Amino acid sequence: MRPFLSHPFDDDKLKEECGVFGVIGVADAANFVALGLHALQHRGQEAAGIVSHHPEHGFNSARRFGYVRDNFTNQKVMDTLPGELAIGHVRYSTAGSKGATAIRDVQPFFGEFSMGGAAIAHNGNLTNAAQLRKELIERGSIFQSSSDSECIIHLMARSIQRTVPERMKDALRRVEGAFSVIAMTRTKLIGVRDPLGVRPLVLGRVGEGYALSSETCGLDIIGADFVREVEPGEMVVIEDGEITSSRPFAPATSRFCIFEHVYFSRPDSILGGRSVYETRRQIGVELAREAPVEADLVCPVPDSGTPAAIGYSQESGIPYAMGIIRNQYMGRTFIEPTEQIRNMGVRLKLNVNRGLIKGKRIILVDDSVVRGTTSRKIKDMILDAGAAEVHFRIASPPTAWPCFYGVDTPERSKLLAANMSEEEMRDWIGVDSLRFISLDGLYRAAGEPEGRDPRRPQYCDACFSGEYPVAPSDKLAEGFEMKEAAE
Repeated sequence: MRPFLSHPFDDDKLKEECGVFGVIGVADAANFVALGLHALQHRGQEAAGIVSHHPEHGFNSARRFGYVRDNFTNQKVMDTLPGELAIGHVRYSTAGSKGATAIRDVQPFFGEFSMGGAAIAHNGNLTNAAQLRKELIERGSIFQSSSDSECIIHLMARSIQRTVPERMKDALRRVEGAFSVIAMTRTKLIGVRDPLGVRPLVLGRVGEGYALSSETCGLDIIGADFVREVEPGEMVVIEDGEITSSRPFAPATSRFCIFEHVYFSRPDSILGGRSVYETRRQIGVELAREAPVEADLVCPVPDSGTPAAIGYSQESGIPYAMGIIRNQYMGRTFIEPTEQIRNMGVRLKLNVNRGLIKGKRIILVDDSVVRGTTSRKIKDMILDAGAAEVHFRIASPPTAWPCFYGVDTPERSKLLAANMSEEEMRDWIGVDSLRFISLDGLYRAAGEPEGRDPRRPQYCDACFSGEYPVAPSDKLAEGFEMKEAAE
């Protein structure tokens, strides 16, 4: 049995795979990392881990299932992680064992090399991990986990380079897919992004030291000043207060994940110099322009639909209202839910504001539709509360293709938009109207005034377009059909 279960009522959302955080040059660095991971908790809620280094006590690690706040606010645990250098990771499994996660799959991973130990934490997904794993095992490597990230450690071990950063470059040149990696040696903090920059990574200054984080909100919580983003294809090595930058990979056009703007990142983070909140509000503005409808109230599906609902209301002139209230204390109360509790569905998490909804024509704004099951349940709740009409407006285009770059996506056969037209989805969900923002509208909201230019790739939007910037080698070997072949 799994020692810790995911939330049983969140299985109709795309889930980010993890967040990474590291600090160097501050006393009790692990405490700063714990705070940073707490700020990044939305990126992974299954497990967390921290590795630190102290000149006298060497490398130390702690890995736990569950929330950061439940494991890394314990002073006894934090006392085992001394030193001025530490990295950490919050996890939601994508690659690796699903449904039977073991503590050995929890990052950061650690390895001893001839020049000393090193630990790594990886945000993303390697699309050729199965191929690499088979090759490494045939050459004698012994894997301890089922995670694709462990391939990086084994590739580093087989490198003939003399330093850890050079071994990392060797290893990362062999992998395909998406990766933002934070690593540490006894004296160095290292950050690197894949050539396409699919996943985020930012650099901050904290006192006399430095921090690396998946998002700027992680810097905010420790009072660090934002310095800049680690650029796509860049490796930064921080040692003795100095930063060295290098470019280990062939130049490539950036393809940052556009769904970070839609859902994954926290709304108070900054991506590419843009406020995530403002981008999501602007998505609502574009939605109101593209898909107007006569109604009495605009209501978000909390919390992810809130900024877009505000934008839709402002642009349409239709009043904004909290028609659905989220139970903020749901947490993980139901570790082993009974069938009766499961049948309550989203009612354990969301409740309708009946006095507000009754007799009204309601526009519900949500971030995405994946399987569509939650949308149907929310529609039923709204109608049960006496709404006259229900109109769904979705702050992303139809999700018709799985992501292979570190996002937990159902198989294509289970994605509603892969099997139905927009009209068929409307009928299946049972609403008066259903509209998604266009891909052009999403690009405009993200700061591309002319929309999406297919001749000049700007983002990774494969989950909407089916155009994968990196061929998913392992999935192709399993029989996955790319867009051209499928259509």
